[in-house]
Amino acid sequence: MTCEHIENTPLKPPTAYDQVHKEECTQCFDSQDGPDGIDVCLSCFNGGCLDSKRHHALTHSQLSGHRLTVNIRRHVVNKRGNEQPPSKISKLAINPEDEERQYEYTTKVRCYLCHQEVPSDATPKIKAQVEGIMNALSSAKQSDVKAWEEVITPCEHTLCLQQEAPKKLESQALAHCADCEMNENLWLCLTCGYLSCGRKQYDGSGGNNHAIEHYEKTGHGVNVKMGTITPEGTADIYCYSCDDARLDENLAIHLAIWGINVAQQVKTEKSMTELQLEQNLKFDFSMTTEDGKQLEPRFGPGFTGLKNLGNSCYMASVLQSVFHLGAFGQHYDSQLREHALTCLEENPANCWSCQLHKIADGLLSGRYSHPVKQFDQDHGVDSNDGGVTPAMFKRLVGKDHPEFSTMRQQDAFEFFQFFCKMIQQKEHATNKANDPTKIFEFEVEQRLECDQCHRVRYQKDKTSSISVGVPARQTIEGQYEEVDLYECLDDFVKEEIVEGYQCPHCKEKTTAIRSVKFSTFPDVLVLNPRRFAFIDWVPQKLDIKINFPEGPIQLDKYLGKGQQPGEELLPEEEQTSTEPAFNENDIEQLSAMGFSVNRCKRALLSTGNQGAEAAMNWIFEHMDDPDVDDPLPSSAGNADSGASPEQINTLQEMGFSEAQAKKALKQTSNDTERALDWLFSHPDDNGEEDNSAVSTTASPPGDVTPPFDYQIDSFVSHKGTSVHCGHYVSHIHHDGEWVLFNDNKVAVTPNPPIGDAYLYFLRRLK
Repeated sequence: MTCEHIENTPLKPPTAYDQVHKEECTQCFDSQDGPDGIDVCLSCFNGGCLDSKRHHALTHSQLSGHRLTVNIRRHVVNKRGNEQPPSKISKLAINPEDEERQYEYTTKVRCYLCHQEVPSDATPKIKAQVEGIMNALSSAKQSDVKAWEEVITPCEHTLCLQQEAPKKLESQALAHCADCEMNENLWLCLTCGYLSCGRKQYDGSGGNNHAIEHYEKTGHGVNVKMGTITPEGTADIYCYSCDDARLDENLAIHLAIWGINVAQQVKTEKSMTELQLEQNLKFDFSMTTEDGKQLEPRFGPGFTGLKNLGNSCYMASVLQSVFHLGAFGQHYDSQLREHALTCLEENPANCWSCQLHKIADGLLSGRYSHPVKQFDQDHGVDSNDGGVTPAMFKRLVGKDHPEFSTMRQQDAFEFFQFFCKMIQQKEHATNKANDPTKIFEFEVEQRLECDQCHRVRYQKDKTSSISVGVPARQTIEGQYEEVDLYECLDDFVKEEIVEGYQCPHCKEKTTAIRSVKFSTFPDVLVLNPRRFAFIDWVPQKLDIKINFPEGPIQLDKYLGKGQQPGEELLPEEEQTSTEPAFNENDIEQLSAMGFSVNRCKRALLSTGNQGAEAAMNWIFEHMDDPDVDDPLPSSAGNADSGASPEQINTLQEMGFSEAQAKKALKQTSNDTERALDWLFSHPDDNGEEDNSAVSTTASPPGDVTPPFDYQIDSFVSHKGTSVHCGHYVSHIHHDGEWVLFNDNKVAVTPNPPIGDAYLYFLRRLK
């Protein structure tokens, strides 16, 4: 006999828009593969574990009042000899049907109020609800499909394509670029039938840029890649006018003009998407020593890997390094252990605290780090990869972000900065004293001296990382000389000439000398060495090794001294312009490369005016950003605030007062995103217009007490020709040995590539 709740509870099957968390618990990494499976709420489709200590399914029932769940347990099905070959990949997409060929499921319905269990087909209503859940696309797959499936649309150039007089092209077997002898990676201009080769890639592969040159000469933008045309009428279409992949709904008609019958075509070349995936899969860090021996795996607390979701290694490597630091583990693991009992978020998958605790618990507890064979034998499940899957966290942290919400490879350093910013925003709204990113914060001191009157100005800026140039000295053999870490830091603090400086004391344009040093030092210094250079108009990654000192990394000499006796300060500059000051030399160098002045200024502004090289690298990393050519943000502080109540309320919800919100919006021309950055960079400003009312009692971030000695705690390495392709891993110094975290694989490595890293986490010695 079924309980009354099964009979009386109203149930609605999940729709295509509902998130169905049927693969793993939303608050820990226990999954349907475990010995107890997981319980999925029949009302809201939340997934909860049945662990006796965490009991997230029970907690969800108590907080939500939802009594009924379906328990789902997944088992491996051995189909040796019966497996069909996988279908050929024709587009970048997730195929949710693959799973049914490998697994079978057992289900039962549980009532948390009556403590009864019944078969999942106990009543027609229950049977229909369970079938709806089992047939629904899981929240993880739903998100993957959305992120992986590239949305390619037509544009005005493909829709309104004007073609020249028809002509018969030579057969594809004999075709080659009209400007060189290349016979692959060929692009046909659909306007005039001109055949030319594609772009030159970062590593020198690809083509010779003749298709681009043809577009620049003629303005013919729509091209189709030969060899990708299928009988169904699909192919790689690229519009150089839009500088993006496009869809040509009339491709068969347009190709017929040049004597090409799509029905007779056979796909012979990989599409752009397939090439990108293939390139990323080729990049891997060896899991063997130099003599061919397998690296020794590590298991237990602190040794849990993160499965690659498809180009998510940039995120995984940063998370491994960050959560090895005690501040993150203490806050998000220990302090949030009981958060699930009081979480007010209806869906824990959307709760920032729940998901960060889930990551901390998954990485640090050791519950999900065990030899794979033993786990398979104990539970009879397919855990051939080991580690945990950070899909739920990735969906939350990247939500609505134009890049981090996608499955494209990203820059690990940019993700670190974004991740810290998100934490600061969330923690400020609750208790900013608990913000673990404070361990990264410090101040830099900028010094500016007029070369004519020799008056000076000092300015202190808060930051959480530094990006340093790496001197490139090429040998006769074409290799690059190794450099010393201190040489990179010397370059960071060296004096720089600023031409065309408008001196407020001399009242005329002069030359100024600018330099930057540390005003305080953080507990953990995050350092990003820039190894990219502009070679033959193509940004390339340089293979330059950085040598670190044998003992502590001593940084005392890089501490700024502030205003010295006898130095006279420059008067405050008059606010005659709302635009920041730029080094005219830098703008001239960048403009000479063909970039617009506005783009040059945006790049300099985004890199903290660290010079033309840093700005050039920024431009190439953000070429495809939709706002790269937007007008510069105004910094006028005297304009009337026309902020909307919604903007003010948004900032107030993050823990700022109405006065602070209004002032920040006023200072940033009512740009909410920039206003938020302004608030975090002015933590002591209470919003009063009278500067005398601003509190000056708060101490600056970081420390001023020497010695400033550091050692490498971890580093993120990158293998590939560009930060936007290739593979990232993390190496962490753990109990006297170096441990490699290569996605879900964790092993001790005797010779870590310290000198080749892309991002360093330096821990201060105390």
